[in-house]
Amino acid sequence: MSNTEARLQSYACGSTAQALITQTLGDFFDTMAARQGEHEALVVRHQNRRLSYAALKREVDQLASALLRSDLRKGDRVGIWAHNCTEWVLMQLATAKVGVILVNINPAYRTAEVEYALNKVGCKALVTMTTFKTSDYLAMLRELAPELAACAPGELHAARLPDLRLVVHLGTAEEPGMLRFADWIARGSADDPAVSEAAATLHAHEPINIQFTSGTTGFPKGATLTHSNILNNGYFIGEAMKLTEADRLCIPVPLYHCFGMVLGNLACLTHGATIVYPNDAFDPLLTLQTVQDEACTGLHGVPTMFIAMLDHPRFPEFDLSTLRTGIMAGSPCPTEVMKRVVRDMHLREITIAYGMTETAPVSCQSSTDTPLDKRVSTVGQVQPHLEVKIVDPASGATVEPGAPGELCTRGYSVMHGYWGDADKTAEAIDPEGWMHTGDLATMDAEGYVNIVGRIKDMVIRGGENIYPREVEEFLYRHPMVQDVQVVGVPDPKYGEELCAWIIPKAGTAPSEDAIRDFCKGQIAHYKIPRYIRFVPSFPLTITGKVQKFKIREAMQQELALKSVQTA
Repeated sequence: MSNTEARLQSYACGSTAQALITQTLGDFFDTMAARQGEHEALVVRHQNRRLSYAALKREVDQLASALLRSDLRKGDRVGIWAHNCTEWVLMQLATAKVGVILVNINPAYRTAEVEYALNKVGCKALVTMTTFKTSDYLAMLRELAPELAACAPGELHAARLPDLRLVVHLGTAEEPGMLRFADWIARGSADDPAVSEAAATLHAHEPINIQFTSGTTGFPKGATLTHSNILNNGYFIGEAMKLTEADRLCIPVPLYHCFGMVLGNLACLTHGATIVYPNDAFDPLLTLQTVQDEACTGLHGVPTMFIAMLDHPRFPEFDLSTLRTGIMAGSPCPTEVMKRVVRDMHLREITIAYGMTETAPVSCQSSTDTPLDKRVSTVGQVQPHLEVKIVDPASGATVEPGAPGELCTRGYSVMHGYWGDADKTAEAIDPEGWMHTGDLATMDAEGYVNIVGRIKDMVIRGGENIYPREVEEFLYRHPMVQDVQVVGVPDPKYGEELCAWIIPKAGTAPSEDAIRDFCKGQIAHYKIPRYIRFVPSFPLTITGKVQKFKIREAMQQELALKSVQTA
């Protein structure tokens, strides 16, 4: 069906004028490094590191060799549990070069979550940072694997982490049972013929990356992505931004998330541009300073990041005139914020992107010349080599333009599947190859897509996707909780915040602080409900189904009343 024929329906097909990349990620990167070896590839401000494409390739090859010499082979899973750093991008490229599957682990994960993630996909090795703020990652690992204290590096056999053999940390101190990253990479050689031999066995449609995305079952699912998925997506994202080797992209968004890893790293690496990390985690002042000092031409962020920079008291001090483009994504962008970003940050060609982890992730994106009104009211048009349609959730029929329905996407970007979960994969991807996103959307006559709601009960807090069922499942473990329902409520800073309504067990009287203390160190901080209310019952339908919309309405009324009272 052509786009012209489809205008009577909400369907669009992306351009196929540019061919898809058929190389593996490792081969493509090697070609780019050979083409412009002395061009700056990576700037990591907080580590004071600068690498040309040639220097980056040498370190990647040495790490790839170390992976092989650690008995890691094609198809093995290796986790990375760290914020943005040089080692992260080295791992991204080195694992791809030899066919090892990189598993992104959210640094906000705590013991229960990291245990689940490592075991779900059978990680054989883990690269982890040591500490960050109040988080002690090595302490969490020792809690999960006390056997580390008595084992040699690479010979771990832990009862709670049965597949894990090797733990590598990013610190400088010697740690029992673990290897320092510097010592690990030193085991490899930049000229190891085994690396090219391993690379020769790979093809573009093999899995190379697992990213966890929460599901309505309450347990994270491992979206498994191939070379072709993420390499092509990164390329076409960069094309929409009109990236060239002259661009320098500031990436304050996290690498464990597809925003940093694909929309950031791979958009740059496929265009010979320079990757710039301002810090390990987002800091508005450091980001502004980096844009100025590094003469960045691009800047990524979720709306709350841009708001934090615009509202920083020192914002007027910085020269941001080199900025041109970037991506705002993760949650809806308020119109006034977009206007300020264009006017005050010089981001006249900033784009909006929409997608999901399961689609590598971007399905729709505005371009640098999309009219401003379309950039703030839509998520752009379908990406090249992809199809999108809006269907009636009940019948599956494609709806008319302007009518709401479920957004579905099909093409090269659709994931390989959920790791070890054929049933969930079949629920998400239909027999015709359409990925059902669970998002409610509309499409206009020009093919611009607008996200209007969510079929799945997902909450987006500051760009982080949270599925209430996962939080509910955890809170059910509390000895005083009889029943719990979690919903999202509007918040001016984060877009949404979590609220938990709890029915206490008979004879108990839990407190809000006790519930939050129960969560700390076990689930990520952004999943801990901001609002907790103890109630005798939930609003129900005649058939006994909980009416979550009534919980949301009640909370919105309560918060609105408090706002009036404190004004």
